[in-house]
Amino acid sequence: MKSQDDFQYAIENTRVLLAPDRRIDTFGSTRFRFYLVSELLDSINVVRVRDGRIEAEQPRIVAPGQYSKLMLEGFGEKARGFADWLEAHPHKLAFLKYGFEFRKMEVVEEIVHNPMPEVVERIRGRINRAEEPLTAIIEGVDDAWEVCLLKFTLDLVQQSAGGNVNDFRRRGLL
Repeated sequence: MKSQDDFQYAIENTRVLLAPDRRIDTFGSTRFRFYLVSELLDSINVVRVRDGRIEAEQPRIVAPGQYSKLMLEGFGEKARGFADWLEAHPHKLAFLKYGFEFRKMEVVEEIVHNPMPEVVERIRGRINRAEEPLTAIIEGVDDAWEVCLLKFTLDLVQQSAGGNVNDFRRRGLL
């Protein structure tokens, strides 16, 4: 299992190179496509590209003190360890005011023998041609890629929270 230092390293080395064009929907689930690119350790110009989807279920308001464990369908042991670590450090979860069930699905991996910038530009071009506004390109750590994906997802939650809360207020749900 990964240590706190491993989680911190993965978090600090997660960069969003292309963000989705919109936030998580308030009144329905939202499905994002992601490309997570990572350089293989001890290799030059060898990049692993993970292409997949992640779904954020409709937000649900949760009263303080009633946080349950994150539901991580399809994620592995390292991601579960990261979620457990977050739960043990609630001060780092202050932005999560409502619960989500995250699903990681349809992940395909490819090894590319090109420099990272070339790989990223090729993916960016593919996204632009396909006109996929709910797609992200994330650069991360290869052996802790699921932690990087969760970091991206939690950041997306944080960015969506204000708009989601306003939507709940407008409907009289808060």
